[in-house]
Amino acid sequence: MLTILGFVMIATFLVLIMMKKMSPIAALVLIPALFCVFVGKGAHLGDYVLEGVGNLAPTAAMLMFAIVYFGVMIDVGLFDPIVRGILRFCKADPVRIVVGTAVLAAIVSLDGDGSTTFMITVSAMYPLYKRLKMSLVVMTGVAATANGVMNTLPWGGPTARAATALKVDAADIFVPMIPALAMGLVAVFLLAYALGLRERKRLGILSLDEVLEKETADETVLVGAGGDGDGRTSLTKKTTGSAGDGAAADAPESESGSDGDDDGFQGLDPDRPTLRPKLYWFNAALTVLLLTAMIMEWLPIPVLFLLGAALALTVNFPHMPDQKARIGAHAENVLNVTGMVFAAAVFTGVLQGTGMVDHMADWLVDAIPDGMGPQMGLVTGLLSIPLTYFMSNDGFYFGVLPVLAEAGQAHGVGTLEIARASIAGQALHMSSPLVPAVYVLVGMAKVEFGDHTRFTVKWAVLTSLVVLGAGILFGII
Repeated sequence: MLTILGFVMIATFLVLIMMKKMSPIAALVLIPALFCVFVGKGAHLGDYVLEGVGNLAPTAAMLMFAIVYFGVMIDVGLFDPIVRGILRFCKADPVRIVVGTAVLAAIVSLDGDGSTTFMITVSAMYPLYKRLKMSLVVMTGVAATANGVMNTLPWGGPTARAATALKVDAADIFVPMIPALAMGLVAVFLLAYALGLRERKRLGILSLDEVLEKETADETVLVGAGGDGDGRTSLTKKTTGSAGDGAAADAPESESGSDGDDDGFQGLDPDRPTLRPKLYWFNAALTVLLLTAMIMEWLPIPVLFLLGAALALTVNFPHMPDQKARIGAHAENVLNVTGMVFAAAVFTGVLQGTGMVDHMADWLVDAIPDGMGPQMGLVTGLLSIPLTYFMSNDGFYFGVLPVLAEAGQAHGVGTLEIARASIAGQALHMSSPLVPAVYVLVGMAKVEFGDHTRFTVKWAVLTSLVVLGAGILFGII
């Protein structure tokens, strides 16, 4: 009974947010609360929620101060050279822009933190997507899928969890999987190219000069680059139609992910008063040190971002009114993301507290036919795709994976093979409603979570299958 209710609860949540009948925060809170009462555990709802909040509180703290830290770094101009470099490569060609999104997300993902990746990627790419009326869900979908593949790095989380749960070395899981993961990245880049071609067909190709001709010169200026002359061209806020506007207006809502206009949009003004060019190398060194400390695990990540945000604010904005202004400028993002995290705590708390997760996992394992025993590597890889989407990584790797590994050993399948197969589904996992970082992505990109889910899931599943298939083909799994 709990198995059925668990799947029904998850399905109800996904359907309601994809059909935009409820906001994600409301759905994350109300649906599990109702199901908790329905299974007769309503008296324990408070305990489940508090336990879930306690488990996710460090994540919420990390996201809160990470948003403040990277928001300040964006304000002071640390990432302006990245924006200029990306625009230099992308110009105004949708194919280059989408491929550039995938490359940037993959590179930044080396720090092992999804929230960081999405903040930097969206900050760099959002202005260009917005100016050219490109589909914003293409940006979020490509960024999330690229980050999902890179999330398998030993310091990214899933690999370390698999190693801990099965008592093996993380390097023994990750290093042999590099060829398969590389094929996953290739699949992401090919996907980005194909989506870029579709956007190019819809919008056409504009040079930066053509964009400028259709814009006014007295509005918000974006950091821009490229062009034919001096290598630097500024894009200004668009107020008149441009080639491809009609096509953009005809794009399906589910794939536009945009609000349809630019009202209130603010770009990265190269003359904004918050720039601190004299402190550029200090900020760069602080960021490198912060990421190094995070990778080396010198301190817990929430503590690192708390210290980093405090130091960045104090050095760059020594006057109290300026500090308050910067905190206020990023308060909306902080509230949206942390609110979503604490709402997700209700969902995960009820799933785990009522025992739904355990019953769902046991049912799936029992449903595996005996004849599939020798193929437990393939089975584990296939199960990792939906299970890491519907469950937290902790729930899957510490709850389900040991059971799968035990079943594999009974049929002569090695533990390392099971562990490697278990990370194949991470491309989809990064778009799970239980992953806090995805709310940073859709929040900063101003994309509805339901639109992102509807667009991204099919491509992420395909990428996960490529990783799994490559692992089997290369004899890794």
